[in-house]
Amino acid sequence: MNKLKITGKELRQLGYPEGPVISITMNLMQKHYKYESKENALAILRTVLQAPSDFVSDAVLAPVAQQLLPPPPKETAGMAVSLNQTGIGFNVFGSAYIEEGAMAQMYTAAKLPVSVAGALMPDAHQGYGLPIGGVLATKNAVIPYGVGVDIGCRMCLSIFDIDPKELTNREHYFVREINEATLFGSGAQFQKAENHAVMDHEAFQHLPFLKELHGRAWKQLGSSGSGNHFVEFGIVEIPAHDEVLQVPPGLYLGLLSHSGSRALGAAIATHYTKIAISKRRLPQDAKNLAWLNLDEEEGQEYWLAMNLAGDYASACHHIIHAKIARQLGRKPVKMVENHHNFAWKELLEGQELVVHRKGATPAGRDVLGIIPGSMTAAGFIVKGKGSAAAVNSASHGAGRKMSRSRALQSITDADLKKELSKHGVKLISAGLDEAPFAYKDIEVVMKSQQTLVDVIGKFTPKIVKMAGDKIKKWQEKE
Repeated sequence: MNKLKITGKELRQLGYPEGPVISITMNLMQKHYKYESKENALAILRTVLQAPSDFVSDAVLAPVAQQLLPPPPKETAGMAVSLNQTGIGFNVFGSAYIEEGAMAQMYTAAKLPVSVAGALMPDAHQGYGLPIGGVLATKNAVIPYGVGVDIGCRMCLSIFDIDPKELTNREHYFVREINEATLFGSGAQFQKAENHAVMDHEAFQHLPFLKELHGRAWKQLGSSGSGNHFVEFGIVEIPAHDEVLQVPPGLYLGLLSHSGSRALGAAIATHYTKIAISKRRLPQDAKNLAWLNLDEEEGQEYWLAMNLAGDYASACHHIIHAKIARQLGRKPVKMVENHHNFAWKELLEGQELVVHRKGATPAGRDVLGIIPGSMTAAGFIVKGKGSAAAVNSASHGAGRKMSRSRALQSITDADLKKELSKHGVKLISAGLDEAPFAYKDIEVVMKSQQTLVDVIGKFTPKIVKMAGDKIKKWQEKE
């Protein structure tokens, strides 16, 4: 078998920047992936480039990820801040299925001087700063990496009064509608920009930093991104009447999407994290939890920019759903949606706090939300119970049990093809790192949060599209 050889030219074509990362990546791939196919190796490197924060703790790929992350500012300015000796107490849901890295990150966050309350959701796994699935309430402070890079990442479900058997009878039609409604990929842009009121948001004019991002944001409006983002058709089952959902019991056709604020959110997160780190010098293991006070100019700027990114993410979903609704010739009987990767001002025990939900669903009393499974596992329409123990939160999905690099190395096309066939799912495109095997069992996750939400509906995916063309290629060979 020929040994793998990755060239600098190939890395640059992927989008890797000039600098030490090129030689570091070439040497690392030659050492650790020398018997990997070039196609799989480039797929791994593409995934690292799209989400370097997912690989900062990877046993092999961490050096590459560190080079791709924005460099921290020099720690010559700002105030040195010590962590508290003991952290605030926080509840953990589904602790048996949460990795040590996520627990360690949550314990660190609990020791911040601004922390007041917290919780860890059953889908939690290690992230960057606050763990994914981490909920943290702070006093008068917002943590950019407590919100995350993909600000306002969102679930959106349109429920149509259409017989779901149509998904089988007219599969090619629904595949075409997904393909024509949006674009996937980290750099994807439309040639003709959509019109939406969000592009007139005051923040674009008030903050010079955002004004420079306006043009690209407009071209990406209505696109879907990469990684675990998706658009899919499926079967919605409403078992009984619910006073909040207000959808009669029965089977419906559903359109479910998951994506965030694209390059706009990432730029905001990077910009204000640098400022936060420069203003508050925390110990090394906590530096990515640096915060901005809401009574200082930078904190007010970030809050404005974060809310813009949330509105932008919402607009992206609404554009996709409106396009498809027009083609279907129907208005949805109900739309259910929710943010995660966001911060809200909420009253907890009589005081206003900033509640960060990084990969966690708002679950205040009677608040509706969507918790998806995987490309073959059902997702759920839920209604929050307002659990103070969980800071009014729930999981945002099943959660990863396998890193992206491990998934790419251990899951084969044949494995995925068999699983898709077993569940009757048409996969238009995706990467193997998003295969169902890489995720926790959504049924176990839901059992771990029975005190947090009531399940009032079910969504079973049938036609799925994500970023990546690998699956599309092998389907065309059939």
